[in-house]
Order: sequence, then C-alpha cells, then structure tokens
Amino acid sequence: MAKLVYGLNQSLDGYVGHQEFRPSPALFRHFTEHVRGLTGMLYGRRMYEVMRYWDENHPDDDAKEHDYAAAWRSRPKWVVSRSLKSVGPNATLVEDDIEAAIRGLKAKLGGEIEVAGPDLAGSLTNLGLIDEYRLYLHPIVLGRGKPFFSGPRPPLRLVTSDLIADSVIRLTYVPA
Repeated sequence: MAKLVYGLNQSLDGYVGHQEFRPSPALFRHFTEHVRGLTGMLYGRRMYEVMRYWDENHPDDDAKEHDYAAAWRSRPKWVVSRSLKSVGPNATLVEDDIEAAIRGLKAKLGGEIEVAGPDLAGSLTNLGLIDEYRLYLHPIVLGRGKPFFSGPRPPLRLVTSDLIADSVIRLTYVPA
C-alpha cells in the first residue's frame, strides 16, 4: 500500500511559496534524489501549473536543473482538478470522486506518493488520507503568503527531525 506524504518548504512563520525559497545546491540535490525515489506525485491544479515548468528543459537551466527536470518528468503525476480539461505528459486528471480515486491509488501502488499543495493536502487530511507530513523549515520569516496547513487538523506526533542542507531542517510528523 502506498503512503501519501505531504511535504513543502516552509518559513519559520508557517508560510509556503516556491518563489520565496531558493534552494542551495545541496538542498536541490536532496529534492532531486527525493523525486527519483517517489512512486508518483499528487497535485492540485495551482501547484501542478507551477510544476509544469519542469516539463521542458530551458536554455538557462544548469545541469542540476536538467537532472531535476528529468526526474520529475519520469514520475507519474495525478492532478486533482475540476477546471482543467487536460494535463501534460505522464499525468492523469482526477476529476470525480477524489476520495475513491486516491484510496484506489494507495491500495494499488506501493512506495511513496508525494502530495503537493496546501489546499489539496487539507482536503486529503479531512478525508484521513495523509500518512505523513514533512515540513522543510527554512530560517526565514515571510510575514505573508499561503500557510502550510490550510485549516485546523488533528494532533500530530513528531517522528524525526533531520538537518537536510545548510540550515534547512525537515520535521516529519504522523497523525497522533
């Protein structure tokens, strides 16, 4: 059975935002290796549209960015959206009965499926489908933005903390 893991970069004051976090080379390598090990990725519409950047190589990208793009393109993606009519390569649109679709993925697959996006993670949390939360805590304060958690949730239990790269700490929690 696959495990659903919600993980994103987060500021000290609890906000996410891909534009605000420029990964160091070591952190970029960590995320590339992480993606290579995934069974797949589950996105909401907005996060998927951001991540579609990696569907292509860009002339200004360096070798580490090409490596990440290749890893990202190689993984299957499921996109939860009622407004999109189609999705890109190696992606499947999930439009109806999201709970049944995601429970089916968890039952059918093994390994880890990454959940990206606070709103989608909040919906899946409410359905009891998230197995693990990974907060990549950066030592910055944004003072604004989208919170990591989109609403209240039941208590969590810390299972591990790791220094990932430079001053980024990964906190891993499971439902208590």
